[in-house]
Amino acid sequence: MRYLKAKTFIILLLLSIFLLPEYSYAYLDPGTGSYLIQVILAGVLGIGIGIKLFWGRIKQLFAKANKDKKID
Repeated sequence: MRYLKAKTFIILLLLSIFLLPEYSYAYLDPGTGSYLIQVILAGVLGIGIGIKLFWGRIKQLFAKANKDKKID
């Protein structure tokens, strides 16, 4: 099984080396930077809201773990 994963990885690596172009003539306009900032900010805020929504469950999980350690 491990041999199969290694073989697949090597094949994909070689294909990507030979099929990708050597030079990329791409243009990044000024809006790209602000878009990346928006994506990062949205991800951070999304994680924050997720933690806020489940904060009670997270506290219970750690309180239960601490209670189990005190009993032992």
